[in-house]
Amino acid sequence: MTSLAAVLPWWVVGLDYILGAIMWTLIGRAAMNIFLPVTSDFFFMRAFVMLTDPVLKVFRPVTPGFLIDPVVPLFVAWFFFLFRFYAMPWILGYSVLGMLSFPLEGEIAAILYDLFGGGFSGS
Repeated sequence: MTSLAAVLPWWVVGLDYILGAIMWTLIGRAAMNIFLPVTSDFFFMRAFVMLTDPVLKVFRPVTPGFLIDPVVPLFVAWFFFLFRFYAMPWILGYSVLGMLSFPLEGEIAAILYDLFGGGFSGS
C-alpha cells in the first residue's frame, strides 16, 4: 500500500505535518494540565505552555469566555482538526479523504504497524 505522504504534493504534506504537530501539542498540553498546573516547573509542561501560548493568544477572540482554562487548548485543537479534515481535502479537490487518512497520523500508524506487525486481528 502506497503511503499517502508519497502521493500528495510536498507542500500539502508539510502543511499537514505542521498543523498536526500544533494540534497534538495542544492536546498534549490539555492532557498534561490534568496532572500539573500551567505554572509547573516540569520541563515538558513548560515546553507545552511555551509552544502553545502563542497559538492560544491568536485564537482568544473566537474562544468562548465560559470555557475553563484547561479546556481551551482542546477547543483550539478542534479548529486545527476541522481544518485538516474538511478544508485540506477541499483545497486538494477531494470530496473526502476518510478517517485516519491524514498524512501525519497515517505515517505514524504505518510505523506502528511495521513495529508491531500485522498480528492484530479481530478474532
